[in-house]
Amino acid sequence: MEEEFRDHIATVNEDGKRVWVYPKKPKGKFTNRRKLVSYSLLLFLLSAPFIKINGDQLIEINILERKFSLFGATFWPQDLYLFALMLVILIVFVILFTIIYGRLFCGWFCPQTIFMEFVFRQIEYWIDGDRPQQIALDKQAWNAQKWIKRILKHTLFWLVSFVIANIFLAYIIGSDTLLKIITEPVKLHIGGLISIGIFTTIFYFVFSRLREQVCTTICPYGRLQGVLLDPNSMVVAYDYVRGEGRAKFRKGEDRPAAQKGDCIDCAQCVRVCPTGIDIRNGTQLECVNCTACIDACDTMMDGVGLEKGLIRFVSENGIKNRTRFQWTRRVISYTVLLVILVAVWATMLVMRDDFSTTIIRQRGSTFQVTRENDISNIFEIDLTNKTKNNFHVKLIPSDPKVKLELANDSLELKGEKRVRERFLARFPYSVIQNGTQKMEVIVMGNGKEIDRVKIKLIGPSF
Repeated sequence: MEEEFRDHIATVNEDGKRVWVYPKKPKGKFTNRRKLVSYSLLLFLLSAPFIKINGDQLIEINILERKFSLFGATFWPQDLYLFALMLVILIVFVILFTIIYGRLFCGWFCPQTIFMEFVFRQIEYWIDGDRPQQIALDKQAWNAQKWIKRILKHTLFWLVSFVIANIFLAYIIGSDTLLKIITEPVKLHIGGLISIGIFTTIFYFVFSRLREQVCTTICPYGRLQGVLLDPNSMVVAYDYVRGEGRAKFRKGEDRPAAQKGDCIDCAQCVRVCPTGIDIRNGTQLECVNCTACIDACDTMMDGVGLEKGLIRFVSENGIKNRTRFQWTRRVISYTVLLVILVAVWATMLVMRDDFSTTIIRQRGSTFQVTRENDISNIFEIDLTNKTKNNFHVKLIPSDPKVKLELANDSLELKGEKRVRERFLARFPYSVIQNGTQKMEVIVMGNGKEIDRVKIKLIGPSF
């Protein structure tokens, strides 16, 4: 097959100008399945910030408060190792998924694709019509009908982008904060209003102008796919063994006798492609495995009485050698690695402490000798409560000769909050040896031990 198509992107012409894509509205078995998956994910995406578990959002990535909630579990900066491991698991999962199924995630689960194909594109089909009507409308002179359609379409695009921006912010700043911005006077939330305006503009620009260029040019996943795929990866592919040579269909013709393949060169697979490629050229980074070409091809094959599946989910080896998917060493290795990482992460999550305590010496301080001829050290304690319960905190030294003095008799540590305080450690000379002594500070919450932290006392050495 000719490889010249790999030298340029399908949506850019020889002059470097944008080639606008007018995909035909797909219909068929896979399209119906994608609709079910996409609208289910859309429902989840739009509702997740407003679903609460024990008072926390189902999913929240609150960067401002450095608080992350995931299905009822709350993560704090002290849990960064868990979050980092979760990202590693996600990367390994993406690699494994791509090795086996290619870029299937992009076509079926990516929010960019779901919003583009099942929200914005559907609005476009409703207002502008299918592919032929869209092309004709673009070439049409500016008259009342065209102005009305353009204003209506882009108004709806802007409104949908505004909703997406609000939902997006709900994940970042929390749905309660977002509702305050919406319901309270504008002058109290100028910053929030500006943020929503910026995000709305970005989403509008992405879905009204950038579109498939996000997938073909901006997103690095397409390049990653090229590195990870191998001849055993299952991708949306054209069966060139069965399909070549291409020729128009003639009723009653014996195609094998005429040395013609099953491809009737109708180009329907090209017309429905949302990224503007010809799947018959082979696997390409622009292909998001959306399966629209499969439905289009199956419809044509069914119409002319030929076997379906000329374009299907298949590996390169599956086309060439007619073999099924095989569990290669690489797939097995990544699968085992993924299972181990998930098991380790789950174990660490279960064993995670409900409290985090850090005690450090006050910066720039060493020790002081008091009037009572005792030694004093100043420390700073940082307490984080990962539970929803409130605690009265007291500090008890492991050495009874040492006294720990807070500004107040106890600290009030509220649920899912953090508190910082200074305290003074007073002790006689007999406590330290050679100028230092290690001991433990027992952190008591509501009369029960909740944590222990080692500190180092210092004083004069004789």
